[in-house]
Amino acid sequence: MTTPEFVLSLREKVGSAPLWLSGCKAVVLRDGSGVSAPEGREVLLVRRADNGHWTLPAGIIEPGEEPASTAVRETLEETNVRCAPRRLAGVGTTGEVTYPNGDRAHYLDVVMVMDYVSGEAGVNDDENTAVGWFTLDALPELPELHARALAWGLEESDGARFVS
Repeated sequence: MTTPEFVLSLREKVGSAPLWLSGCKAVVLRDGSGVSAPEGREVLLVRRADNGHWTLPAGIIEPGEEPASTAVRETLEETNVRCAPRRLAGVGTTGEVTYPNGDRAHYLDVVMVMDYVSGEAGVNDDENTAVGWFTLDALPELPELHARALAWGLEESDGARFVS
């Protein structure tokens, strides 16, 4: 998994101590099989190489980068799919994450709803072993925070969700 240079620089100073980082999850939606009803929608998922879980495309927000830009960039890097931001779905936090090398982090979790634009979904990096479109009635099991993000993204609401 590629670690951003700014995180590597911080790790040289703080070792594996917990970092507070910002991350973005992309709920990329498209109408499946030409059906525009909610039950015909599909969501883009990736299967992570490090733990085998199916998740939404996601990544760390680079310093100065807008969350919507992160969602577009991470989706393209991970899946070869181009998408466009529709709306902010929600903001929350994660518990502490401990990586296999012992590094620890907490994340501000920004969830963006994205519309499919173009591209054939496929593995486009070494972070994932599979990429696919899933209908909402045939989703694989998702980790809790990704299930929460997807639920927020599927809500038909003008406002964003916030955990309090």
